[in-house]
Amino acid sequence: MTNIFEANLNKNPANHTPMTPLSFIERAAQVYPHQLAIIHGNLRQDWATTYSRCKKLASALQKIGIGIGDTVAVMLPNTPPMVEAHFGVPMSGAVLNCLNTRLDPEAIAFMLNHGESRVVLIDPEFSLTMKKALAIAKQQPDSRAEQIIVIDIEDDLYDGYSETLGKINYEEFLASADPSFDWLMPNDEWQAICLNYTSGTTGNPKGVVYHHRGAATNAISNILEWDMPRHPVYLWTLPMFHCNGWCFAWTVAARAGVNVCLRRVDAKNIFAAMKEHQVTHYCAAPIVHGLLVNADDSLKEGVPQGVKAMVAGAAPPASMIEGMEKLGFDLTHVYGLTETYGPAAVC
Repeated sequence: MTNIFEANLNKNPANHTPMTPLSFIERAAQVYPHQLAIIHGNLRQDWATTYSRCKKLASALQKIGIGIGDTVAVMLPNTPPMVEAHFGVPMSGAVLNCLNTRLDPEAIAFMLNHGESRVVLIDPEFSLTMKKALAIAKQQPDSRAEQIIVIDIEDDLYDGYSETLGKINYEEFLASADPSFDWLMPNDEWQAICLNYTSGTTGNPKGVVYHHRGAATNAISNILEWDMPRHPVYLWTLPMFHCNGWCFAWTVAARAGVNVCLRRVDAKNIFAAMKEHQVTHYCAAPIVHGLLVNADDSLKEGVPQGVKAMVAGAAPPASMIEGMEKLGFDLTHVYGLTETYGPAAVC
């Protein structure tokens, strides 16, 4: 028998909306439009501009026929287009697949076919790897790789060799967008937002699907666990291809923080960024924290005190924990899996 609290109290737009991290960037742009959102080299981009670019990405994808159920792969380091892809791709209804930049062309070719990628965004640093991967993918049985649309990214901070693989670059692609585009909320919070792959050594990579609700929930749990205040300055030492940066791409938007992008992970670059931008938070595997602990003392001079650091990916050695404390960093140890959106347990 229906009780009084179930009668005539059904879901409707006034009392229910699907949980999604896409709402985080909309709020950041509305409430803090001029707050700094992204730092990359000389680039300084606020939340209003970032939101606008994400909507343009979604619009441009829809204009070439991308929508619900389609996969958009990205082969990118921690750069502004990677941040934008975390919002722009699902705003189109599509599913984001962040490819592991450390894998060989054979593994990437498998993921392109297995994930049924329709589009791939490629950073110049990985053009040669992706050229090989696309060629391998096209030769595999029942492959759809011949129809993959390739979009090339340009980045002034990369000065190595690269090849143009697509017919259009990222900025030209965004310029094709409809300026009045109204992005899509998911019809259901169970709808897929991204696809990740584990990269074990015992067989082909295994696909893991995240839904909008899970991504939003884990992004919020990051805030709660760290007591993260408004406008944190987050340094991207953790690859965004790894569990979508443990969901911190969405967490930073929820707090209208600053994404400090980092192409190269080494002690000199990390300490320089911390000092220049007054970094407050970052995540990394023990090996990266170890780089900082064992770095030359001259690099450590003037580093902000109280930086919150999160460690996972392997058991942190006692010597590393002690070294981080001596640096004045506040270390949090977490454990998780690709299947759990990253962090799931905390020490």
